[in-house]
Amino acid sequence: MGRVAVLGEAARTAWYALAGADVHAAEDAGQVQRAWTSIDADTVVVVVTPMAAAALSAMPVTNDRMLLVTLPPLLPAGGRTETAPGSGT
Repeated sequence: MGRVAVLGEAARTAWYALAGADVHAAEDAGQVQRAWTSIDADTVVVVVTPMAAAALSAMPVTNDRMLLVTLPPLLPAGGRTETAPGSGT
């Protein structure tokens, strides 16, 4: 069974440790790139924040054994999500 890792800003990733994920906190592109190299080889899913995804785009991160998933961006303060007309929400 493979592991799940989460990479990105501590404020967005710390909670994933409660579910057993390996959390790699990184606050800037350099930290993201260093943390990427420390992810265990048996990791099968890596969840990244948008900032981490942007930092990883600058380096070769091809690994066909890992699924890379990017979290959606946070809503702005007081922001609302779009709803479909007639959805009642």
